[in-house]
Parts: sequence; C-alpha cells; structure tokens
Amino acid sequence: MRRFRDEVWDQIEGVYQAVLKHPFVTGLSDGSLPPEVFQHYVIQDAHYLRDYSRALAVVGAKATDDDWTVGFCQDAAAAITVERSLHAEFIAGFGLTDEQVAAVAVQPSTLAYTSYLLRTVHQGGFADGVAAILPCYWIYARVGDELLAASSPDPNYRRWIDTYGDEAFQATVTRVLGVVDQLGEQLADGDRAGFVRHVVTASKYEWMFFDAAWRLESWPGEVCP
Repeated sequence: MRRFRDEVWDQIEGVYQAVLKHPFVTGLSDGSLPPEVFQHYVIQDAHYLRDYSRALAVVGAKATDDDWTVGFCQDAAAAITVERSLHAEFIAGFGLTDEQVAAVAVQPSTLAYTSYLLRTVHQGGFADGVAAILPCYWIYARVGDELLAASSPDPNYRRWIDTYGDEAFQATVTRVLGVVDQLGEQLADGDRAGFVRHVVTASKYEWMFFDAAWRLESWPGEVCP
C-alpha cells in the first residue's frame, strides 16, 4: 500500500538524483572534494542550523499531538547540540575559532533557504511547517545511507557520511516520516498539494546549498564590498 511519503518522494526523486550526482556529494565519497569547499559548507551549515533549529521549535509548538511536540522540540535541541559538536571537530581542523566562524557572512543561498523556512513555519500551519523542514531530514538521510557503504578515504568526509548514515539519525527520520503519513490521511486534497509544493521547494534549496558551497558562493563584491 502506497503511503503519503511515497507520493511526496515521487515529486522530489529528480532533485534527489541531482543531489547524488552533484560534484560536492560525489567529492565527499571519493575524497576529491577540495578542502576549501568543505570548509565553506561547514561554516554556512553552522549558520543554517541555528535558524533550522528555530524552525523546528516552531513546528513543535504548532504540533497537534503531544508526541509530535516532544519529537520536534528534541530535534530542535539536537540541531544545536549534536551538530555543534560535529562542526567543532571540523572547525578546529580548519584552524579557526568560533568567533572567526561567526564573523563569516551568511551567504545568499543560506539566507534564502533559512528565510523561506522561517517564513513558512511562522505564517503557515503545522503541516506547512513539517513540509518545509522535511527535506533537510529526508535528503540527508538518503544521501548518508547511499554513501555509507562506500564511505570516503578522507577522515573528515567519512565523519560527515557516518553522521547521516547513522542508525540513530535514520530512526529520527523514520519517526518524522510517520508524522508525514498521518498528516496525509488528515489533509484535504488542496492541502496535500500545498504540502508537496513546500517539500519540492525546500528540496531545491537543499541542492542549492550544496551547489553554493561548491561554487564558494559569496555576495557580489560590486554590490556588497
């Protein structure tokens, strides 16, 4: 029996395949990713996760089920504590301090993505929020699972792959997908279509986030010196 998650995934399968084929992701797996690209990604991810955790907290506050509230609020805390620990290892390896990382500007794709997330969770209902935050869970879990067997010859990239291919993270995503399936049973057709639109949009932002790191994206110098 097809679940709502299956219908949703059908709409983002193409984006996911594009993520898997992106040179950022393939470079993680074969170890060819330039270190400066990974550093750019980690720093922007640190900026991103602060706002993502806030988005998760809002989703938890709007949840219509106590267990959902607990789950999303715990995930909001984990986005800060667990990811901070992971980033701390990488940042120390880059020879940077937390202050230096904080001083790096939030780049255009990061700002666009987090702005979209925060607007959606604040202005929309619970289902809208779940749809917007879902791809960050789901695509990372799929990518981590895909890359886990091959791993990476680079220890930093292997650490990243292990984090998202880890059973605990996969279990978290499975829990969230359970919420998605239950919402699919409750939503009217128009609301289901809106849910899918948010998932598709956020999935495209996921691809853009990897691509921005690959391009070492920055604000145009002639506009923002």
